[in-house]
Amino acid sequence: MQIDYPDSLPDLLQTTRAQFEAEARMAMAVKLYELKRLSSGLAARLAGVNRVEFLLNLHRYGVAVIAHDGAELATELTHA
Repeated sequence: MQIDYPDSLPDLLQTTRAQFEAEARMAMAVKLYELKRLSSGLAARLAGVNRVEFLLNLHRYGVAVIAHDGAELATELTHA
């Protein structure tokens, strides 16, 4: 996948091109994980990091590692 962005964007954000692209991949992976479109493993692969690193960095984006609604939590507790 290729995403076009202004050449000056990394400089404006005071980062390198490589750092900006890694952050963009991570942000996209986190959002798809948050929307439950990707598992944590697939999201980590998309972000280019291992699963543990991906999960440990979710808090930087305000995303919980485990986000169950009431029904999901009750089901989990029933089967625990």
